[in-house]
Amino acid sequence: MKIMNMVNALNNAFDIKLNEDKDIIIYGEDVGVEGGVFRVTEGLQKKYGRERVFDSPLAESGIVGTAVGMAAAGLRPIVEMQFSGFSYPAFNQIISHASRIRNRTRGRYQTPIVIRMPYGGGINAIEHHSESMEAIYGHIPGLKVVIPSTPHDAKGLMISAIESNDTVIFMEPKRIYRAIKQEVSEDKFTIPLGKASVITPGTDITIVAYGAMIREVQKAMVMAKNAGVSVELIDLRSIYPIDRDTIAESVKKTGRIITVTESPRSFGVASEITQIVNEDAFLSLEAPPSRVTGFDTIIPLPRGEHHYMVSPEKIFYEIEKLVKF
Repeated sequence: MKIMNMVNALNNAFDIKLNEDKDIIIYGEDVGVEGGVFRVTEGLQKKYGRERVFDSPLAESGIVGTAVGMAAAGLRPIVEMQFSGFSYPAFNQIISHASRIRNRTRGRYQTPIVIRMPYGGGINAIEHHSESMEAIYGHIPGLKVVIPSTPHDAKGLMISAIESNDTVIFMEPKRIYRAIKQEVSEDKFTIPLGKASVITPGTDITIVAYGAMIREVQKAMVMAKNAGVSVELIDLRSIYPIDRDTIAESVKKTGRIITVTESPRSFGVASEITQIVNEDAFLSLEAPPSRVTGFDTIIPLPRGEHHYMVSPEKIFYEIEKLVKF
C-alpha cells in the first residue's frame, strides 16, 4: 500500500497497463513531454518511449478520430482532452464513430478507447475550463461514462476502463486531483464499471453524488449528524451504465433521496435518478425526490464562480427540508 492522491493513482494505473499490454498507447495535448497540464501522465514517456506516450496537435477532433482508427486496427488508445470544455470539437467523432463502430460493423470492429477529460469547477479557471457536462455523454448509446471520487476508485475504475472493449468517457474531477490522499495498493486491481458504492450506510435519507461532490456531501453530513439525521451516501461512480438497483434499494430503506451534482439543473443525471426512484421505489417515498445542482447557465468566471458551486450548506438545507416534509 502507498499513500496516493488521484494524480498518483491514475499515473500508477497507466504504468501498470502500459507495462502489461503493448497495444496500449497514450496521447493528447501536452501529455508526453510535460505529463499533461495536471501532470497525470508525468514520467510515462521517459519510461515507455515516444512511440507509446506522445504529444498530439491541438486538435481534439483529430485526437479522437485517429483513436477510432487505431482502436479498429487493434490498438487500445488512451487520449486526453486536456479539459472537458475542449472536447466539443471532437463530439462528431465520439457520437458518429467511436460509439457506433461495433453496431455499424455487427461486432466485427470494436473501439476500446479511453477518452480522459479533467472536468468541473472550483479552481477559479477561465471559460471552457470548468464545465460539468457529463449528462451529454451519458445520453449517447455505445459509450460508458465514469467519474471517480477517490484515488482508490480512480485507479480501479481506470484499469477497468482501459480493459473495456467499449469507448469510455473518463471524467476526472480536477478540483480533487490533489485534495484527497489515501492508501492505494500498488498492485493491479479493478472496480466494475456500472456499480455504485454505498460509502456510508444510513436510515433517514439517501444522497447520491459523484466526483468532487462526494466531499461536499460528507461535509453536509456532519451538520446532519449534529441535527440527528442519518444519511446514506451513495457514490455513483458510473454515470452510464447506472446502478439502478443500489439506488432503489437505498430509497426503499430511507424513504427520501437527494441527488447532488455540480452540472446544470435541467435534463441532467439528477433528473434520471429521480425517474429511477419513481419507477423502482415510488411506494417507499416519504418525500418528493430532490436535487441540489448547478444552475442552467454557463459557469461564471472566477469572480462569480462561488455563487454557482454547490456548497455543504445548500445540501444541508435540502436535507432538513426533506426530513421535515
